Amino acid sequence: MPETRAVFFDRDGTLMEEVDYCRDPAHVRAFPGLAAELRKLKDQGWKIIIITNQSGIGRGYFTTEEYQAVQAELERQLGGIIDATYFCPDHPDLPSTRRKPAPGMVEEAARDWDIDLAASWFVGDKSVDVDCGKAAGCRTILVLTGYGQSQAEKIQPDHITPDALAAIELILSSESR
Repeated sequence: MPETRAVFFDRDGTLMEEVDYCRDPAHVRAFPGLAAELRKLKDQGWKIIIITNQSGIGRGYFTTEEYQAVQAELERQLGGIIDATYFCPDHPDLPSTRRKPAPGMVEEAARDWDIDLAASWFVGDKSVDVDCGKAAGCRTILVLTGYGQSQAEKIQPDHITPDALAAIELILSSESR
């Protein structure tokens, strides 16, 4: 039975300010204070994994290399503590088992890292994040950053928090009870 716990995070609008189809590392802005909060998760033994749809690649808006440069800058701003990132470049019009809301990337991460999905969380700012987390068997948190405000009335996450910092605090406090 897997014993590793993880917090799966969406990237754009959750860990960094929303930039439509971000292709330039100069536009990356991790939310203030997030690196320190993520460190608290790491210190409690959690894996930190990013799960992100990147249809801009499939749409031809940016290249895989540009995506990777943006991702590297985000990880630098977050203090280099991200354990893994899974991204799906598929165009939304194509069938995909990896593109959120499908749980393929989360299931892949669970196999790669021996993660107990029932003991894990998925944090994101869109219905596809919540639906993906639920489909994978994780507890879910919708953050109100990014697109979260416009999504809040449409979906039923386990929790809603103002941002990823508050989501991390909720996760840590719920685990200490």
